[in-house]
Amino acid sequence: MQYFEDLEVGTKASFGQYEVTREEVMEFAGKYDPQPFHLDDDVAAKTHFGRLSASGWHTCAMTMRMMVDQFSKEKAASLGSPGIDELRWLKPVYPGDTLRVEAELIEKRQSKSKPSMGLTKNRQTVFNQHDEPVMTMVSNGMIQVRDPEKTQG
Repeated sequence: MQYFEDLEVGTKASFGQYEVTREEVMEFAGKYDPQPFHLDDDVAAKTHFGRLSASGWHTCAMTMRMMVDQFSKEKAASLGSPGIDELRWLKPVYPGDTLRVEAELIEKRQSKSKPSMGLTKNRQTVFNQHDEPVMTMVSNGMIQVRDPEKTQG
């Protein structure tokens, strides 16, 4: 199990391989972001996207899946997240793209009010198959502290 004490600021990781399908783009958009350029080829072709594109929120969801898969692989003692500080959609994501994530731990601290919990801040960049960044975010995480009695840095 990977705990707060095991994390080192500056550590980088590269992970994930998520293939974006047309069916999933349309299903997500139909449920959560039913704008025409996510659902209609003809409408999308007349926009700056040039063709059907995934919702930015769908890109977030695909990224979350890759992150959770990585947490599971690392056996991280994750306790969820209080939110994100920054989110940017840099380029459209299209059906047929394959996404991956690069992450860097930029900050960590033990909670003063809940010493059994560590707080982390990570910078993630999501890339497509051409190594073009399509999304960036700075996210906050909560992770279990192995030894809450001992103050951690």
